[in-house]
Amino acid sequence: MKERLKNPLIAALLATAASVLWGSAFPVLKIGFREMGIGPENVAEKLVFAGIRFLGSGLLIFIFSPLIAKGKFWPGKRVFKSLLLLGLLQTALQYTLFYNGLSNTTGVKSSIIISSGNFFVVLIAHFVYKDDRINWKKTLGLAAGFSGILIANWSKGISYDFKFEGEGLLVLSTLVGAFGTILAKKVSRQVNPFFVSGWQMFLGSIVLLLLGMPGMKNGLKFTPLATVLLIYSSLLSAVAFSLWYTVLKYHKAGEVTLYRFMIPLSGALSSAAFIPGETLTPNTLIALGLVIFGIVVVNYRNS
Repeated sequence: MKERLKNPLIAALLATAASVLWGSAFPVLKIGFREMGIGPENVAEKLVFAGIRFLGSGLLIFIFSPLIAKGKFWPGKRVFKSLLLLGLLQTALQYTLFYNGLSNTTGVKSSIIISSGNFFVVLIAHFVYKDDRINWKKTLGLAAGFSGILIANWSKGISYDFKFEGEGLLVLSTLVGAFGTILAKKVSRQVNPFFVSGWQMFLGSIVLLLLGMPGMKNGLKFTPLATVLLIYSSLLSAVAFSLWYTVLKYHKAGEVTLYRFMIPLSGALSSAAFIPGETLTPNTLIALGLVIFGIVVVNYRNS
């Protein structure tokens, strides 16, 4: 199994599957907010929504990982501290920023902005790993990617449609997630990636619930559709994070980001298809093309 996971083709398939799942989360969450009666101003309710989602994801992994993963379920004290930090970063802080940013902008634009995390990973990896430095291809890719993000936020005329409570929080979310990716690669060398996924989501969900529940003003409305979407979002997180951490364990962080181009593509297409009123404008199509081009260039290898 270890040799199979080192195979570039297997890694590509797993990473792409994870990215498609993450991309599908944008319309799921936007529609879920509406079904549960969560408005842009309901910060506590969004934290509880995220907490329930990731608590379910963590428990699902704990239940099924013994069937497909080997290793110690209970981490040592030193590793537990790293898992707690990862949970705080990759689940609690990242998704606090993400959920609040997503509720204040469109799903199509969110999927494009979130892709900036790929470029932040490349930048951070340059300073962390000696064998993952920035070169001319990565510089070109970074320029194309960030240009795409700027174009995605360019509204009609010459105005710049960027709000801190929307797009700004999403950018911060991607930056936090990039640091989480680097930490996850380190922790996955010591603990099976499935357990890393489970623990980071379980620990992060507890923090989200503790922060959100005291401030709730309105209860969440669990309509049949909202319940289905919540279950699906828990499943997609459990599967996507487990697949991603497994690939990350055996491949360079700056390389596997190639396959994350499917996140903005999947997210933009599914948002335009399922969220009422959202469409793919010429700006978003150009931005999407630049982001995908940037990610491919950053990670392209002649082999």
